[in-house]
Amino acid sequence: MDIDVTPIADLGPDDRTAFFERDAGIGAIRDDVREIVDRVHEEGDVAVREFTEEFDDVTVGNLEITDDCERAYEELDDEHREAIEAAAANVREFHEAQLPEDWRREFDAGRELGRRFRPIDRVGVYVPGGAAAYPSSAIMGIVPAVVAGVEHVAVVTPPAEELNPVTLAAIHAAGADAVYSVGGAQAIAALAYGTETVSSVQKIVGPGNKWVTAAKAEVRGDVAIDFLAGPSEVVVVADATADPDLVASELIAQAEHDPNASVVAVTDDAETAEGIVAAIEEQVPAREREETVREALEGDASGVLLARSMSEAILFTEEYAPEHLSIVADDDESILERIDSAGSVFLGPTTPVAAGDYASGTNHVLPTNGGARVTGGLSVETFLRSTTVQRLSSEALADLGGTITTLADAEGLEAHAESVRRRLEDE
Repeated sequence: MDIDVTPIADLGPDDRTAFFERDAGIGAIRDDVREIVDRVHEEGDVAVREFTEEFDDVTVGNLEITDDCERAYEELDDEHREAIEAAAANVREFHEAQLPEDWRREFDAGRELGRRFRPIDRVGVYVPGGAAAYPSSAIMGIVPAVVAGVEHVAVVTPPAEELNPVTLAAIHAAGADAVYSVGGAQAIAALAYGTETVSSVQKIVGPGNKWVTAAKAEVRGDVAIDFLAGPSEVVVVADATADPDLVASELIAQAEHDPNASVVAVTDDAETAEGIVAAIEEQVPAREREETVREALEGDASGVLLARSMSEAILFTEEYAPEHLSIVADDDESILERIDSAGSVFLGPTTPVAAGDYASGTNHVLPTNGGARVTGGLSVETFLRSTTVQRLSSEALADLGGTITTLADAEGLEAHAESVRRRLEDE
């Protein structure tokens, strides 16, 4: 395998571009996606069915499969059902802790201000399929919406000759209201604009391939989205106390998602770096998705990097802004305090990223491509809207009157100022 230890100091401009300007790869397909979206918008179910046959090689009978999900849950074996319920319970508990409370208080005499929160009415959740089954993504997308109180949660998931029963069961257990067997760009368009069968929504969330991501970019503006997510990412920050074998397994775990996944280990210890490379070479041949793992590990945005100090490792990580950040170091808490940009953080050698992917309770729908610099992952707040509330007494308005009218006049908005002066005159 072509993977070596590279000193951070030796990274050239092209290397740094590959690491820090990761691309979801949607630019090259935007025109094709636009055509798909436009046709679904105009032709509804007819276009959805045609694209499903063309791209998925599946002729779908009923697009709506809500009842199939319920049956899958009832028929599922106990082991899988219990795993789904346990994961969903942990995710639900964590997201319930995020629910904000309405508040209102008096800031000074007669000036009462507050904020209240209400759920979005209708949301759509994309649950990926295709190369792998993702019951976990069903839980991560649906449960926070249900906890937030969304009235109607619609789910789309790619069709297949035989839909994965665990994914269908997870969709039902998580609390979806309607489920449709449609994937790709056509699924996003159907959720955005509605068809004869698919209900339109106000916001679309969930991960998908580059066609899904490009479609979310295309419909954004007509419907809200969470964010544009690319292939999976992980950065492992390790010191001399880290077990190279465990670091390697963390990189390989994320690499198996996608050949375009970005997986990086950065350490300030040369022996640890060499150990990670050796462990990767030993472990990869045993993995079922070996070809995908190898391609991801050999990608330009992946590697084992050697820092001259932990400070250099931290600076690299902050600039990278990874989707997943694993810190395996003696003083992990102090390292965490110096890193602000990461989607989800996993501390210590016994906290694998897979815990958050499935069952610890945090959400695994996270920003990629440096998005963690400006936003966080999916949460209850994703499905809420806030409204500010205010009440002024006549005394409070009088106190503010001069400030308001002076600023309104300065902006040339005379009617704004007059709306205040009339009230003050009445008093």
